[in-house]
Amino acid sequence: MNKVRITAIRQTVYEDLMAQYENPIEHTCDVSVGQQWISVDGQRPAGLCPSAWESMRPFVESLARGEGNFFDGWMQNPMSAMISCNDGFRPFSFYIETV
Repeated sequence: MNKVRITAIRQTVYEDLMAQYENPIEHTCDVSVGQQWISVDGQRPAGLCPSAWESMRPFVESLARGEGNFFDGWMQNPMSAMISCNDGFRPFSFYIETV
């Protein structure tokens, strides 16, 4: 199986949605822009947010098996994908690619 690198690319924050819908919380996310993890055998790397993992897991597993070309040519690198976590208030975008 291929190893898959996961890189935190960008976080977007929707202050207006947070103010309107979210209860105040003290701690939200431990991910930093540029942070990287390596998935071995399609498994969640230690330290990667479990919620973010659930968003990207099917893509990482496919890339680990050598599959790719998602959505018929969506990515310039067919052995990669750009996936966002499911936090509707402060989603992080992750670039995942085989290494």
